[in-house]
Parts: sequence; C-alpha cells; structure tokens
Amino acid sequence: MNGVLDGPHPDDDPRARAAATKRTRTRAALIAAADTAFGARGWASTRVEDIAAEAGVSAATAYNHFPTKHVLIGVVFAPHVATLVVQADQDIARGRPVLDALEDQITALARLSYYHRGLTAAFTAAVLEYAIRTGDVPDPGDQLDPRTIVPLLTPLTRLVRYGQESGELRPDPSPDDIGSTIVNMVLVRSLNRKNERPEVLADLLRTVLLRTMVPPEQGPSALP
Repeated sequence: MNGVLDGPHPDDDPRARAAATKRTRTRAALIAAADTAFGARGWASTRVEDIAAEAGVSAATAYNHFPTKHVLIGVVFAPHVATLVVQADQDIARGRPVLDALEDQITALARLSYYHRGLTAAFTAAVLEYAIRTGDVPDPGDQLDPRTIVPLLTPLTRLVRYGQESGELRPDPSPDDIGSTIVNMVLVRSLNRKNERPEVLADLLRTVLLRTMVPPEQGPSALP
C-alpha cells in the first residue's frame, strides 16, 4: 500500500520515544514536587516557580505542562478522588444498598481530608479563590477550574441519584444540592479544623445526610 501508511510509525522513532519519556518524567516530577509543596506550605505560600525548581526544571517548562497553579493543584488532588468515583460506580453496578455505599463514601472522604489535610486545605483555598474569581458554579467546559478537574461531587451525586431512583432516599433535595452540602462541609472544615479526627467528621456528615435524605419511615437508625 502506498501513501502515508507506508511510512514509519511515530512510536518507532527513538527520538520521539525519548521525548515522550522525558515529558512523562518531567510531568511526574512536577506533580510530586507540587504534592509536597502544597501539603507543607499551603496554597498562598506555594509558587509554580518554586515547584519547578524543586522538580529540577524551569518555570517555563512547568507552565508548559500546567498553564496555571489552579490546574496544577487540581491534577495533584484528582487521583485521590478517582478511587472514590470507582468505588461508587462499583457499588451501583453491584446493586449494593445505597446507605451502605454512602457510609463507605463518607468514611473515605473524611479520611482523605484528614490524612491529606495539608493538600486538602490548599485545594480548598484554590477552589474558593477560583469561585470568587468566576462568581459562578463550575463550567464543565472550563478546563482551568480545579472544581472541573477534580470530580469531588461525582461519587456522592451518583450514589444519591441511585438511591432516589431505587426509592431508598427522599426525592429531594437534588443529588447536586446534597452532594455540594456534604463536600462543602468537608472543604471548609479542612481549613478551620485541620486536626479534626476523621471519625468525628464522618459522624457529622452521616448525621446531616441521614436527616436530610432518609425517608422518615426508615427511622433514625437507617444509616449504619
């Protein structure tokens, strides 16, 4: 066959492979440096230039990978939330009782906030700053918004919708509203109660969710 399909594949070019490998390593080094910096110094005291220096690259290289500091902290925080999304989707696929699934989600969210409390507080500050700047709810098309990069609401909203459809939860409020309420509580407390034990936070979140979403006929002991 003649034409471009007869030429060498880009993956066969050693220089292209080397460049791709270098880019992957540089990105990983920046993420690792940012994770440490944000967790230790917080949002306001961490500069992209400092992260670049710690990763051993120039500031220009750092901005080539991550156009803003908001994007960088979103990329750093997102993997911690990805496991919660997977857990929620697996629980829904298995047909697990929604209250059991929500219990595990609340526990996992509280533990995430506590064991990564420096990073969570930095992420919260970034979200608040971006929200004030835009003055609006997240735009799914805005790829610079840390709220878009990190699907923090997704696990709870999917589980609540699943529970409403099955009749295990009240039809109101909406999944987005109750999910936002729970997540906002976690984020705010990451700023002003950094050392709050995860068990205490989980109990508070559980109480709010129980009183809001569980039908009265199921009683106050419905949520584990």
